[in-house]
Amino acid sequence: MPEVIFPGPEGRLEGRFAPAPRPRAPVAMILHPHPSSGGTMNNRIVQELYKTFQRRGFATLRFNFRGVGKSQGTFDNGVGELSDAASALDWVQSFHPEAQQTWIAGVSFGAWIGMQLLMRRPEIRGFISVAPPANMYDFTFLAPCPSSGIIIQGEGDEVATPAATQKLVDKLRTQKHITIHHDTIPKANHFFEHEMPQLMGSVDKYLDMRLDPNSPIR
Repeated sequence: MPEVIFPGPEGRLEGRFAPAPRPRAPVAMILHPHPSSGGTMNNRIVQELYKTFQRRGFATLRFNFRGVGKSQGTFDNGVGELSDAASALDWVQSFHPEAQQTWIAGVSFGAWIGMQLLMRRPEIRGFISVAPPANMYDFTFLAPCPSSGIIIQGEGDEVATPAATQKLVDKLRTQKHITIHHDTIPKANHFFEHEMPQLMGSVDKYLDMRLDPNSPIR
């Protein structure tokens, strides 16, 4: 997984990129948790999501938001980070302009950024949101949510509360033309410290379904 440096809105951004093994491969980008809480592209869940998409033959990128690691700039309360994510996706797509589909995955703060990005990028066909902080950030911009995806929540999450996540899921499920899956991992906290196998099992089951050529969800 070679280190890459690419241009962002406020200077260079640092990432890790796994090129696709074949032409016309799909693209995936993984977004990390809140920088002010120690979130980086080396977050354990981010790395596992990266490996999952890489194994499935995606051109896969994870990167540090501005001000994290070698990425230049300073934290911008989500506004600049959304611009970072858009620039990062542009960079990946410059290598794979023929990609048949694009996926976005995010963890906590990264899930919030990712779901904003999918509102702006119609080529994003699927999303994975792990512990989206619906009690801390406004998700009303998802009106309507343009693509199907899965939201995964820890039953014991005290940061992104299950009640707020359920409310978000219920709202999204009223919208037409998309399908929202929702998995709750028993006993898991915000960091899935002891439930990583269950978390990634949920991700893999969902991707198996979505990437099946006969999947009813496209």
